[in-house]
Amino acid sequence: MIDLKRNSKKELVPASGLRSRKSSIYMPGQTDDFKISRGKFSDFLTCQRCFYLDRVKGLVSPGTPGWTLNETTDHLLKKEFDECRSKQIPHRLFIENGLENLVPFQHPDLDRWRDSRHHGLMSRFNHTNIILTGGVDDIWQNTDDGKLVVVDYKSQANTKPLTPESYLADPYHDGYRVQIDFYAFLLQEMGFEVASISYFLVCNANRNADEFLGKMEFSETLIPYRWKSEWIPGKASKMISLLNQNDLPEGNPSCVNCASAKERAAIEFSH
Repeated sequence: MIDLKRNSKKELVPASGLRSRKSSIYMPGQTDDFKISRGKFSDFLTCQRCFYLDRVKGLVSPGTPGWTLNETTDHLLKKEFDECRSKQIPHRLFIENGLENLVPFQHPDLDRWRDSRHHGLMSRFNHTNIILTGGVDDIWQNTDDGKLVVVDYKSQANTKPLTPESYLADPYHDGYRVQIDFYAFLLQEMGFEVASISYFLVCNANRNADEFLGKMEFSETLIPYRWKSEWIPGKASKMISLLNQNDLPEGNPSCVNCASAKERAAIEFSH
């Protein structure tokens, strides 16, 4: 999509193509603390060139619209789970799925952990100046052993049968698994015991309904996922090495942004 720059008053303003906040740009060799969000970590895994241009050179990546419907689903789910959280009782989905030993986790910092924009889960990586952060959708707790259960809400509208095998095998969901792995890693680094099984709560809109009538019908499915975090330290170390180098890294051959930028530069140069 073509994105136009607007100010806080929603007025069109000239776009510079560069980040204005210096705190979001890393200087190779710097010693001041620098935050890397789960989303930016995923960018590093996807294309190191785009990640470097963003975090080190301050180049603004092409914008994408916010998914308001997905955000609304998340908001309503959190309200529903928060009601059970305040009473420390199992949510209806727990009972339906034989998980009566689970309750929504209660903690004074939970709202901060869910705030991906301003805080999130947070941990310094291996005594470096890099602070890893990530806003988790929800955390449940196993009342039998006290371990925390990482949860991520997902909304979709898919007519295909929804099973744990098909959902987790979908290559388009690779990033979803990275999310859970990352959140579980952060919670462990923060000193919490994390249950080996996490969950995706998938809300699937019914596209086969006869009519709309001002509402959408959703089915709810819990997809269990055995998270893995042992791979994260190695990748995080490579990311930090990249941040501290002065050479522009190679891009991912499958990166659409890199390919588009290359072709655009060639066309503009020829004119």
